[in-house]
Amino acid sequence: MPKVSSVVVPYAAYLRVYEPLAAFPEPERTHWARYARRPDRPSYQDELRRSLADLLPTPPIPVPVHESGDAFVLDVDGVVCVCPWRTRLRGWQALGDLAEELPPSVLDAVLPPLVRHQAAQDYERWLARNPDARPWIRTATWQVPLNWFVLVSDDERRYEKRSGEVPPMLRYRTPMVQARRRVARALRTLKDTIEEGPLIDGLVDVGRWLEEFHPRSLVELDYGGLVHALPAGELEGDHSAADVAEGIEALRRGDGTAAGEAYGRLVERWRAVRDRRSAN
Repeated sequence: MPKVSSVVVPYAAYLRVYEPLAAFPEPERTHWARYARRPDRPSYQDELRRSLADLLPTPPIPVPVHESGDAFVLDVDGVVCVCPWRTRLRGWQALGDLAEELPPSVLDAVLPPLVRHQAAQDYERWLARNPDARPWIRTATWQVPLNWFVLVSDDERRYEKRSGEVPPMLRYRTPMVQARRRVARALRTLKDTIEEGPLIDGLVDVGRWLEEFHPRSLVELDYGGLVHALPAGELEGDHSAADVAEGIEALRRGDGTAAGEAYGRLVERWRAVRDRRSAN
């Protein structure tokens, strides 16, 4: 059996916010400035491998004991922008989501009730000391939520096919001001044309999250390991952000037929991924 460190961990997509160093208070700002100069910064696969390694002991460790001092770093036109991992906070939040995703018997086998109860108590105590805490990274397994595609544009799409053992890459990056503007426009259209639903609720939620960051931040939608779940040949032709934008624009014009066609393309594209999830 290969070591955890050698395994490519698939099936998770990410929505990340990179904030400029100026957005961080001291001494954190100095820490990230120093960290950004490191030549050996870890990747998103390293982050996932570390989280999986914590699940191997008995009993498992669902949330790291100590907060991570790692981050993803970008240089945007000479400005260093940082996306802290904040693995403890995200671990606690992920535990809350597991109850909705897994049957009780499976959940108890993966994470015993006593372990979850202790983690929940730790989170309550931590949250009382850090009431304004929020993650810089959102994670989705086996899917990219449709509301994420609203934040980006097809012309911001970057796809790299790559070769050999290096997996392909598909991501979008956009300025924070653009992402917020697109959320506001989409919400106006959706609230004027359809009844309340998951897409509207998701957009409201992600819009509130974006408001918590510096206006000169960068937003990144990264397919991450989800590229392994898409059928061969499908990834290169995946223009889901364009389909979402086309569907919302069609609703704004009152063209229900065109909106339905755009939605149909999205459903067809992601059905194969949902089927693979069910098979697992």
